[in-house]
Order: sequence, then C-alpha cells, then structure tokens
Amino acid sequence: MNKTLIITGGAGFIGSHVVRLFVTKYPDYRIVNLDALTYAGNLENLADIQDAPNYVFEHADITNAARMQELFAQYRPDGVIHLAAESHVDRSIESPLDFVITNVIGTVNLLNAARQQWKGAFEGKRFYHVSTDEVYGALGAEGLFTEQTPYDPHSPYSASKASSDHFVRAYHDTYGLPVVITNCSNNYGPNHFPEKLIPLCIHNIINNKPLPVYGDGKYTRDWLFVKDHARAIDLVFHEGKNGDTYNIGGFNEWQNIDLVQLLCKQMDEKLGRPEGTSAQLITFVKDRPGHDLRYAIDAGKINRELGWLPSVTFEQGLSLTIDWYLANEEWLRHVTSGAYQQYYAAQYQVQS
Repeated sequence: MNKTLIITGGAGFIGSHVVRLFVTKYPDYRIVNLDALTYAGNLENLADIQDAPNYVFEHADITNAARMQELFAQYRPDGVIHLAAESHVDRSIESPLDFVITNVIGTVNLLNAARQQWKGAFEGKRFYHVSTDEVYGALGAEGLFTEQTPYDPHSPYSASKASSDHFVRAYHDTYGLPVVITNCSNNYGPNHFPEKLIPLCIHNIINNKPLPVYGDGKYTRDWLFVKDHARAIDLVFHEGKNGDTYNIGGFNEWQNIDLVQLLCKQMDEKLGRPEGTSAQLITFVKDRPGHDLRYAIDAGKINRELGWLPSVTFEQGLSLTIDWYLANEEWLRHVTSGAYQQYYAAQYQVQS
C-alpha cells in the first residue's frame, strides 16, 4: 500500500461515503475506518466494501487517548480524515458535556496521536479536520459565510466544533502539524440517520406520521449532497494547502418549509399518492432554543483553487435521496428499530 489513512467516524453518514470513495478510488491506499459505533454509526452503510482488501475496521473511541496512541503506532498513518463527532443540535442542548468530550477532547487526542507518531517528519503527512458552517453563527437576510467570517457559535454543538477547529489551527501554528479544515453546510443523501430533517420526513411520510417543522418554518439552510461533499474532501485532502480552511456549500438555499413542501410533492409522485397528501402531515412545533435563522456558504474558494462544484441541483439530489430510502426500507427499519446494531456483533464481534 502506498498510503495508510485513518478515517474517523467512517461508519457514520458522511464518513461512510468518504470511506467508500477512498476504498474504491484508491486501491493502493489502506483505509482504516475508526468508529466508536454510537447510535449514528452503522456498519451496514459499508456492507458493499467491507471485504475489500484495502479496508480495515477498528472499533475504537476517539475519547480514549491511550487507544488512539496504540492505533496510530500500529497503523502508522500518512493521513487522518477526522469526521467523528456528535453532531445533532437538539442532543447538544440536552447533553452539552457529551459534545465537549467527543468533539473537543476527542479531537485533541487525535492531534496528539498524530504529532507523537509523525515526530516532526511531516513530509507527505496530513491531518484533515471536517467541521461545520454552524461555527460562524447566523446570517441575516443577506450575506454569505466566507473563510474569514468570525466565529460566533450559538449552540453547544457549534461551540464544541468551533473549539475543535481552534485546536487544529493551534497545533498547526504551534507544532507545525500539517492540517487542513473544511466547514460544510447541511448534508443530505443516502444513509442519513433519521433524526435529521430530510430522512425524518421521508420516514414519517412513508408511515403517515406528522412532519415536525420548527417555529414558522422560515429557517434557511444551504444543502449539500453528501456524495458531492465526499468528492470535495478527496480534493482538499490531496490538493488543499496546509494551514488553510475551505468552505464547502451546495449553492442551495432553502427555507425549511419550502424544502419540506418540495419533499412532500416528490414523495407523493413516487408513492403514487394524490398531490397534497403528504403536505397535510406538516405540523409546526415549538422552536428550539437559540435557533439560527440562516446559514449560507460562499464556496468560491474551493471552486477557484481546486475546481470543485456540486454535481447535482437540490431537486435532483433530493429525488436521488428519496429513491434510495424507498429502495432501502429494510435499512430504514433496522435503524429506526435499533435492529441494525445486531449487525455489529454478527459481522465484527463487537459490543453494540
């Protein structure tokens, strides 16, 4: 193998797409998927490549510093793509300390392990930290987040990610660690755990359950198709400039209520239901505390410097996403019932 990469959180939503891309595109890379297999980590996401000769799975938690040191010494990685994180805002409001432990301490454990393993011999090495646009706070009706936008996090989740971003930059500035950071907008696509808006609505429409929409539904987000995000990660990992940050966005701003209505229309068409059937399930619910009004990313830098652009429009990506969920209802049933956790023990003899 020409390179060994550790990808953290590789059994999760975005991580599984990144792992699959790297395993299939780079057969001469050994890809080590390091995942704690929390509720959002699902090895069924990677069943199609689990037997690939260049793929290895390690069941481990980034909050365990000693274990990270052991794994880095064992695999001697040339690169790290760090996606493992607690990422759901509502969960961070209920249990903020979990987000500090995983997102901050876990990241520092990885930085320490990489620094210890590489011992200043940084040629050909890279630590890639995947972050979120939520670290920038909120926008009004105008403007876009750029790489120079000051940090202004408003939730425990975004505060923990902002802190981890600062630690990554500090290790670059203090120790010379070769790092890159990307801040992405809301991802959507196949294999998304159904606590987030789009897969939750797909699941609820299938089962004729209410579609919860916060507040007045006017919250605006920029939506990024997960496979386009994986392509961007590939580009930044190989061609990004050390010490730099790149914003990755889908050039797709949608208010939540408009998104849900579009999803309802597409679902009615695909399920053969009369138009308007699914929209009747929309239910406005109490707003979340500290809810940011609008996020929008200026992804001009990654386009100019690395030539990246989204490959699909939001309407196309949403249609592809719905098609995947309708074709994979067994996966959805496993996830929503918790039965998917049995797959871990069967395939990898680990505790679920």
